[in-house]
Amino acid sequence: MSHPPTANLILDYYDRLPEVVAARVHDPSPVTDPVAFSPGFRFPELDDGLREFFSVATACWWQLGEHDSHRLQLLDLTRAPGTRTTKTLASLLIVARAVEFIRQTGEPVLIFTPTSANKGTALRDAVQRAIRCGLVTPDQLRVAIVAPASCLPKLRGGLSTGDVALDPRRHPIFLYDGESPEGVKALAREFADRYAGKIGAHLWFSLELRNYLVADAARAFFEHDVAPTVGAAPRWHAHAVSSAFGLLGYNLGRDVLEERGMAEAAQRPGFLLVQHLDTPDMVLSLRRGGFDRSLLPTYRYGGGLYRQEADPHFPAATFDPDEVLDPTFYSHAPATSPAMNELIARYGGDGVVVSLYECLQRYPQIRELLAATDRPVPADPRRLREFSLVMALTGVLNAVQRRLVPDGTDLVVHASGSYTVDDYPPLAAADTVPVRSVADIAKVLLGTS
Repeated sequence: MSHPPTANLILDYYDRLPEVVAARVHDPSPVTDPVAFSPGFRFPELDDGLREFFSVATACWWQLGEHDSHRLQLLDLTRAPGTRTTKTLASLLIVARAVEFIRQTGEPVLIFTPTSANKGTALRDAVQRAIRCGLVTPDQLRVAIVAPASCLPKLRGGLSTGDVALDPRRHPIFLYDGESPEGVKALAREFADRYAGKIGAHLWFSLELRNYLVADAARAFFEHDVAPTVGAAPRWHAHAVSSAFGLLGYNLGRDVLEERGMAEAAQRPGFLLVQHLDTPDMVLSLRRGGFDRSLLPTYRYGGGLYRQEADPHFPAATFDPDEVLDPTFYSHAPATSPAMNELIARYGGDGVVVSLYECLQRYPQIRELLAATDRPVPADPRRLREFSLVMALTGVLNAVQRRLVPDGTDLVVHASGSYTVDDYPPLAAADTVPVRSVADIAKVLLGTS
């Protein structure tokens, strides 16, 4: 297989960023209200330091061959060596916006976000890069994240900037061991609401859809350059999703292309949502009209597995109907679900839920599909720490086999994350701060007792 088309999804489309912002952001100016702070959507002028900062934002478009009547293609968004996830793209732009605000005002910023792992790792990596590239000083820009304790194995150690490490006291990683992993969102939001304006820097609670849509719009620009839909076979984009930020961002990019007359709405691809049994909410909403787990098909135990045959959109077999295949996917009842349902109703698509058992069944086939790419999966699936790509490919192969995808439809699989235990040093528990309340976070960020 020859090397695929490659692009830098930020640098190659940097001149389009203002157009993307204009399409989605009503007022791109900074918001200095402490509780609602935003640095605005202005990006720095490109120079050598910024080009180095953005240099890891690359993507590849691979051809994976034919499967039945479907041509499989892979949009690889996992190429940043410090993260191996697509969250790098948005994180770089988030940090770049903070850099521009700091340069214009001289005022420091603390980026603060809940995360299941990847978003936090990508923001920490982007802050590290900004300091190393000389865009800001360590005193001007900091980052703090709140992650579920169950995600500790997915968090990365070793994020250092030259001789200056990301000091865990200045860039803390808070681990929340509450009843539900998704509780990190409410905890972080409560802290931001209560303590914004009291920490000696602008507190930017960055978990907001627009912060991610702008970067992900470039996926559509790249597709238009290397595999345009004009004159092509019908196409679906498949993505392992928690809230489907990536597909919504791609859709924004299509909006921009169509407004410029570069693409036609009639040729816009459909979308295949892939989820797991712990949080199947978007597929439940799409297929059954609600988020309640009672809407799942009934599984019956036998022969060492739980099985169902009533609905091909859900696993036919699983080790456990309540299993957590990957803790990254932890969003219940996502607010983005109605928007995705509407897009699928308009442009086509479907949803499918996969189990660990199905991923392991498909694993040899997936290894073969990815063997010719430069991001193969390991021989032993136990070495994987991020299942996004394996989930997405399992969902695609199951959907094809179960005839959920119309014959002749091309399938573009978004490789939004894939890494193993060999890709990063583990994070030491001693470099984290256990928290159960906003007061625990305040002790660190405000120095309260």
